[in-house]
Amino acid sequence: MPYYDQIDEFEPSFSGSGLRLGMVMSRFNPAICEGLLAACVGELRKLGVADANMTLATVAGALEIPLTLQVMAQSKRFDALVALGAVIRGETYHFEIVSNDACRGLMEVQLDTGVPVANGILTCEDDDQAIARMQQKGADCARTAIEMANLLRAMEKRSV
Repeated sequence: MPYYDQIDEFEPSFSGSGLRLGMVMSRFNPAICEGLLAACVGELRKLGVADANMTLATVAGALEIPLTLQVMAQSKRFDALVALGAVIRGETYHFEIVSNDACRGLMEVQLDTGVPVANGILTCEDDDQAIARMQQKGADCARTAIEMANLLRAMEKRSV
């Protein structure tokens, strides 16, 4: 018997039934972002999230995602949030600024509000790399959002 079998553990739950999910998608790099969204929504549906419990906001680019997520989180209408976008490396330093600040913003939203945010902002070298990753990343974000919403609910029930 492993030494950790006696430890109280929160088991992962991927049941989306009854959960309310908000998504914010960048319109920059639209083909990639739409691919992320399609994969995310498909996985949310597969895991039991009703269409009526999903809300989508679109924004110009990745730097606008954190503020929109913050407003959604503060509304107390959502159990979890998902950020969807794509930042493709160009010839300038702008890639690093956008990538770093968008990620930092997502982290601040979830830590400041207590609402989990799944990070689906791809940071890629080129379009081909983003296209290769978009389906998996979109689905991963759906699972992450559901898992975190359920974990926080379970922790709250146990008064952790």
